[in-house]
Amino acid sequence: MKIDAKGMHYKELNKIIRSAANNGEQEFDLLNVNGQRYIGDGIDKKIKINIYGTPGNDLAMFMNGPTIIVHANGQDGIGNTMNAGEVIVHGDAGDVIGYGMRGGKIYIKGDVGYRVGIHMKSYKKQVPVIIAGGTAGDFYGEYMAGGIMILLNLNKKNPYVGDYVGTGMHGGVIYIRGKVEEHQLGKEVSVLELDQNDEKELRKHLKDYCKHFDFNIEEIMSEKFIKLLPLSHRPYGNLYAY
Repeated sequence: MKIDAKGMHYKELNKIIRSAANNGEQEFDLLNVNGQRYIGDGIDKKIKINIYGTPGNDLAMFMNGPTIIVHANGQDGIGNTMNAGEVIVHGDAGDVIGYGMRGGKIYIKGDVGYRVGIHMKSYKKQVPVIIAGGTAGDFYGEYMAGGIMILLNLNKKNPYVGDYVGTGMHGGVIYIRGKVEEHQLGKEVSVLELDQNDEKELRKHLKDYCKHFDFNIEEIMSEKFIKLLPLSHRPYGNLYAY
C-alpha cells in the first residue's frame, strides 16, 4: 500500500496505517515523509513499513513485531520501549535511540547521537540489539541494564564515541570497534578482551547488519573490538537504605 504523506498530519498518517494493518495489509510504502511522529508505534503485527523521507521522533515506540526501513535519516527516540521487530535506518539517527528497549533490533548505517541505549534491558530470551556503523555521542549505554550494543566507527572519525560511556551500566554488554580512552568511560564499566563466545556473538549480529547495508563482515571483523561490562549489577546500591 502506497501512502503519500506530503503535508499530512501525523495523526492522520498513523490512523491510515493502523486501519489498513488491522484489515490485513502487510506492506506499506510511505512517500514524502517529513517529520511525522510515532510511525509504527504500538503495532503488534508482522508488517513491513518502508519510509521514504525523514520520520519524526519516537519511531517504533512500543513496537511489537513490524519491520521498519528508513531510506534516509532518523530522528530522536527510535525504538522507545520497543518489544520486538526491526528498525533499519539507511542514514544517521538522533539522540536517545532504544530508550528502555526490551527486545528487537535497531540497525543504523551511520552516526547516532547522545544517550543511545539508555535504560535498555533484557529478559530471558528477550535480548535487544542496537548496532551503529558510525560514531556516537556522550553517555553511550547510560544506565544500560541488558541487551547488546555494537559501535563500529566505519567512517573512521575521531573521536568516534563521546564521554561517559556506560555511565551507570549494570547489565548487558557493549562492543566497540577500536580503542576508547579511560577518561571517556563511566566509572561503572570495565574493559575486557573478547573471547571466542564474543567473536561468535558479534558475527551473528553483524551478519544481519552487513546484509542490510551491503558491508563486508570480514573487513569489519579484521579490526580489534573491545568489550565493556558493568562492574556491578547494583552500582548505586550504597545510596539507598535497603
